[in-house]
Amino acid sequence: MGIKYEPLVTESLAKQISETIRQAIVDGELQVDERLPTEPELAQRFGVSRPTIREALKRLAAQNLIRSRRGPAGGTFVNKPDSQDAKDALINMTSLLTTLGEFDLSDIAEARRELELTCVYLAAERCDETQLAIMAQEIEIQKKNDLPDQEFCASDVRFHRAIVDASANRMLQFMMCSVIEAVQPVVNLIVFPFWDKKKTIDQHIRLYDAIRARDADTAARVFSEQMDDLSDRYSKAQARRNRDK
Repeated sequence: MGIKYEPLVTESLAKQISETIRQAIVDGELQVDERLPTEPELAQRFGVSRPTIREALKRLAAQNLIRSRRGPAGGTFVNKPDSQDAKDALINMTSLLTTLGEFDLSDIAEARRELELTCVYLAAERCDETQLAIMAQEIEIQKKNDLPDQEFCASDVRFHRAIVDASANRMLQFMMCSVIEAVQPVVNLIVFPFWDKKKTIDQHIRLYDAIRARDADTAARVFSEQMDDLSDRYSKAQARRNRDK
């Protein structure tokens, strides 16, 4: 059993216990599918009540780090988090923080520019027909005159997700969840009053054409142009936010 049963301070015992077990999992001291001691055993070893242990285990289950199984061979076991579960958790938390104004819009613009620019370069080298088809389809959707603003924003997200996916870099794809699926939808709606849709569509067409032609430098220039426009919209939206506070 790879848990260090150290003395605990009085504040949030359940949180401390869950962090201790979580760290043991992260450090590899507890292996995937390893069975944890029972609630009474954990309560005795940590010197706390069973309800405290139960609360600690609930915290770990909420992070998808453990799972429970009933029956003679049942118990609580270390779980291997699913990558999609991790993405969903990242998206949900980042979306919430963005909505609450945790991040300055200029910081969001800067982070997106640097991260997605790398994806653009890689997409021009590695894109396949599947991702190119998605980009082309989203451009056609954006051209519809009667397309509601919210649907235009959603299509913009899908277009840029296709670029990220075309990078064929799984780490970037995971990291960009917090930018594309989480932050971009929220910010798109904030800056939409300052959006020139025709210009955005033109930029998307040129970006798509450059990626399809494997012209990384042109693709990067077009993307940088679009981010310059977006930064300007961010600045205007941020100024409005400050006035409304």
